[in-house]
Parts: sequence; structure tokens; C-alpha cells
Amino acid sequence: MPKDVTEIRNQGKPASLKSTRHCSFNWQQKIARKSENLNKTHYRNVEKAEVGKPLRNCYTLPGFDFAYGLYIPRTDGGVPEAIGHWNTVDQNRTDFIQKMPRDFITMNRGALKAGYTTAREYNLYYKNKDIRRKEEECTRLKKGPLKLPADMTFGIPARPPTPIFDILQHRYKELWMEQQRALTVAQRVETKKLQIDKPHETRTTLLRKNPQPTKEESFWHLPHLEKVGPHLSTLPGRDARKKASSASH
Repeated sequence: MPKDVTEIRNQGKPASLKSTRHCSFNWQQKIARKSENLNKTHYRNVEKAEVGKPLRNCYTLPGFDFAYGLYIPRTDGGVPEAIGHWNTVDQNRTDFIQKMPRDFITMNRGALKAGYTTAREYNLYYKNKDIRRKEEECTRLKKGPLKLPADMTFGIPARPPTPIFDILQHRYKELWMEQQRALTVAQRVETKKLQIDKPHETRTTLLRKNPQPTKEESFWHLPHLEKVGPHLSTLPGRDARKKASSASH
């Protein structure tokens, strides 16, 4: 039986269904074997983790004497020099010469007295007369350290310890309850004083303080004749009507 479709075609015979199925099955087996071989070679090349050690992700680590990070060279001598002697600050140093900042207050005053007003004239004056501040105004070393007492304690003073016997005997609860009782007694006394001093009010006193509004007197009218206007004019004219209404009101 032929092994491949190409062999059947080369023989010049038409390929049957059975033979084509067998050839396709053989071709799939070849592909599967090739993939298995590739996987085996790949797993062989991958670096495996050592026994009792984590996987290194295929990166070789430096030796034990390797220092990670930036290297800062030490110029102060390190520990031996620190043990040998201490570098203290000398208050009377003459080798350290610092250039003092400009004294703009004095220069502005001098430029104003000279009659300069514009910014360009001021800059020319600064270049011509470069006045610097005095050393006593800038340096803090000449003032010296603060003189503190020998028995001074820095920080916040600690709170005095709470006696444990008072806590076990509930002393603080009893003191609080006594304060509350005294407060309630004082409130009762105050309320009694207010009740005794204040007189009892009656209806008469209440009406005197808040009198009721007076009702306007109105004559009785028939309800079905209230909206009916007058039909007779008994006065001779309007002037007489005005005089009569003003006299009545």
C-alpha cells in the first residue's frame, strides 16, 4: 500500500478514499512527532532551577563582593579617622573667606541721594560702588552656642503615673458620681429659688400684660340686604353729604 498521496499520483492511478485517509493520518503523525521533538529540545535547553534555590530567570548574578547602587567615594577618612579625632567647627577660622552679599539698602540710599531715578542708572551705580554687608550681620558662628542650664530636660514632661490602687478601687468613678450628685442638688436649689421669688400669675395679670384686641361695634343688618346700595338721596348735594359724613365720623 502506498504511504503518501504523491506516490499514488506518481503511479498514475486514481487515489481511493481509503488510501487518502491513510495518507492524511500518516501526515498528521509526522507533524505531531516533529512538534514533540521540538518541545523536548526546547525543554532541554531551558535552564532548570537548582535544588533548594529559586529560579534565576536565565540571568547570571554577580559575585558576593558586588555592591548594588551608586558608589559614593568617601573623602573624610571613614571610621578610622572618626575614631582618631573629631572635626569640630572652629569659630575663629581665618582660612574660610566668604564673599558677603550686597548691601542694597545702603546702595539704594546713596543712589537716591546722588539723584538717580531710572533702573539703568541704579545698575550703573551698583557696578561703580559695590558695597557689601558686614561680616557680623551674616555670620552666626561669632555669636556662639546658646547657654543652656546643665539640668535642662529636652522634650515634653511626662504625665505623672496613675496610682493603680485608685483604678482597682474605682476611685475615679466614685469622684465623678459625687460631682454629678452635687451638681443636681445645686440645680434643684436654683430652680426652687426661682419659683419662690417669681409670683404666681393669674388671668388678670396675663390680660394686663397681653390685652385682647377690642372688637369694633357694628349695627345689625339683614344678611340679604348688606350688599344693596342706597336708593334714596335725602341730602341736597355732594357738599352736604361730605359735611354730614365728616360730622358723623
